[in-house]
Amino acid sequence: MNHTIPSIPITSEFFTQTQVKYDALSLERSVVMKRLQTAREMGDLSENGAYKYAKFELGSIGRQLQQLKFLLDNGAIIQPPVNPNSVTFGCTVKLETQSKTISYQLVSQYESNPKEGKLSTESPIGAALMNKQIGDVVEVIIPSGTVTYSVIGIA
Repeated sequence: MNHTIPSIPITSEFFTQTQVKYDALSLERSVVMKRLQTAREMGDLSENGAYKYAKFELGSIGRQLQQLKFLLDNGAIIQPPVNPNSVTFGCTVKLETQSKTISYQLVSQYESNPKEGKLSTESPIGAALMNKQIGDVVEVIIPSGTVTYSVIGIA
């Protein structure tokens, strides 16, 4: 059975950041490997704190590298359209509520960070905004109730 993983839409900025993190962790891994070797040479491993910590650190770095490699191997860079007329992946959408105006860039779940203004296309708000146009009104049910957003800009 062939289980191919569908490509993950990502922004070029996220791809670059992921590659930089991967390279830095690969370098850190080699430093920790040297530390592990030095600790191993100290003798009794059962009471060797430096050895145990280096093993733990190596495991942590290995898991992070695996996650980053997965994103690099399966990520497909999607360029947002120039002058979009509807909300799509990578677009920045300007919204108006009764109390404020906010902007979000729509991204994948892997690069989503609402504090940085990046919303996943799979989040309730992100999913509701997909394919909307300027002037459209969207109602989204969130834990604290229903919020109404007016799309006032797409870039």
